[in-house]
Amino acid sequence: MAMVVAAAVFLRWLPHHGWFVGTLVGGAIIAALAIYLTQKRRFHKAVRGINQDTMPPNIRSMAAVAASVVILAVLGIYTVLFLPVQP
Repeated sequence: MAMVVAAAVFLRWLPHHGWFVGTLVGGAIIAALAIYLTQKRRFHKAVRGINQDTMPPNIRSMAAVAASVVILAVLGIYTVLFLPVQP
């Protein structure tokens, strides 16, 4: 849900910073969709881990989400600081 909210915030930048903001919106929507589509598999893995009293951390999923947040943040900062504001 947070990625969808971030995409909505990026949409507000579209009139001011132009077409590049579309890449931010697209990236946030793709990240949100990836999280949503893998949610069921991660849920069932967690249930099995709770039932077996062993629940290893899902490092790959957490690293992917963290990387997407960092990339979107860097691109957002680049947009605000370096792209010209359109009148």
